[in-house]
Amino acid sequence: MTRPLHSVRRGFLLLEMVLALAVFGIAATGFVVALHRMAAVATLAQSELRITRILDSALDETLSLPVLVEGVTDSTVAEAGIELETTIEVLDKMENQDGQFLQEMYRIEVRARWFDNSNWQERAVETWRYGRLYQP
Repeated sequence: MTRPLHSVRRGFLLLEMVLALAVFGIAATGFVVALHRMAAVATLAQSELRITRILDSALDETLSLPVLVEGVTDSTVAEAGIELETTIEVLDKMENQDGQFLQEMYRIEVRARWFDNSNWQERAVETWRYGRLYQP
């Protein structure tokens, strides 16, 4: 007894269809995972850029003060939930390459703290400035 040729061919097409769906399912799953990871990385990059801009802005604001006063100042960026701590300190024993002591040099540090992903995060920026830079 022999089977008709068209019934064998129909079964073969069903097997091809199942394998094609399996391959498509695996490819689609990989694509969705890749999209999810790309979205997570984009969100992290956006968050890092926001923190960097806030720190740069706070540092620029402190650098533009006409008179620097040694001490610590706390502030908050309410809409972002970020706590800023600005520290200004005098650098007493700083000298140039000729061995001369530099007077009225200040170290300015801005430190940001925020709560993200169930943990406290922290970043800081710092620079130096001559005390009489903006005085007439």
